[in-house]
Amino acid sequence: MAEAPRLDVPGAVTAPGTSAPPHTDAPFTPGPRPPAAAPGATDRPAARGADAATGPATTPDRASGGRARAGVRVVPAWLWGVPPVVVLALVFLYPLALVVQQSLTPENGGGAFDAYASVFASHGFREALGTTVWLAVGATVGCLVLGFALALVIAFVPFPGAKGVAKFIDVFLSFPSFLITLALLFIYGTVGMANGVWSDLTGAADGPFHFLATPWGVLLAEITYFTPFVMRPLLAAFSQLDTAQLEVASSLGARPARIVRRVILPEALPALAAGGSLVLVMCLNEFGIVLFTGAKDVTTLPMLVYGKAILESDYSAACVVAVVNIAISVGLFGLYRVVSKRAGA
Repeated sequence: MAEAPRLDVPGAVTAPGTSAPPHTDAPFTPGPRPPAAAPGATDRPAARGADAATGPATTPDRASGGRARAGVRVVPAWLWGVPPVVVLALVFLYPLALVVQQSLTPENGGGAFDAYASVFASHGFREALGTTVWLAVGATVGCLVLGFALALVIAFVPFPGAKGVAKFIDVFLSFPSFLITLALLFIYGTVGMANGVWSDLTGAADGPFHFLATPWGVLLAEITYFTPFVMRPLLAAFSQLDTAQLEVASSLGARPARIVRRVILPEALPALAAGGSLVLVMCLNEFGIVLFTGAKDVTTLPMLVYGKAILESDYSAACVVAVVNIAISVGLFGLYRVVSKRAGA
């Protein structure tokens, strides 16, 4: 049976199971009740006193994301972008603007686009443009084929040192282009190792390897140097490939060539497109490989800029060729960014 509450003091109720306050003989006289607080308000006399002493309460500035308070000056967000824009304008945009201006103001007078018309009509420019395009396209195709084959071997053919080879590819990307060309000169140059071995074996005074000074030598050097730029995204894509798909295809009797064509290649297409676009852009602007191979008959757009500016002192024509080269490179770089974004690179 529940225990009834006890009334030890008039007006005070003690709950069951709790001790009652000490009994006093003084009669209980109810005093005035305090005023009811407003909903949501708290009684903080100390805080209110501090606010009264320091002044009116401050509230966060909503425009600044709640970080600013009264009496604190906030720097506008756009102001932080001024220093990098100024540095970018002085270091990159201003020289580029000078090149464009020089191309529009020929030294011998004439109209703004007379230099463009003269350069576009010249046989040397058309030949250099064609050489640049076919070398870049040929090197890109060669890098895609060779890079895909090497990446397949490294990723799916177990052999000792596979991880070391993959790490070496990352280091290879930091090598300068002229270093690879210099190595090819030591091997296939006129007085290189290959010609030396041929002369020792046959007794001939000269060896048969003289292709480095031709467009084919430039193409070989570019494929050798730029292939790792295709392999790197391919290896990253292969590392995310589910090996269960390969095991299922193999268990169903699919041959390795069919597995590569039907399973691996569709997964590698975005990485191939991204790597190929990057190689195409870099081959269009390559200067060191063409210069170090000593291919005098191979004239690309960067070599034409060098010849017009340094050898002929025709700065207007050099600036026109440079503007064309920049326009092609920026357009292809935009294509590379779109492909890379879709590939998730």
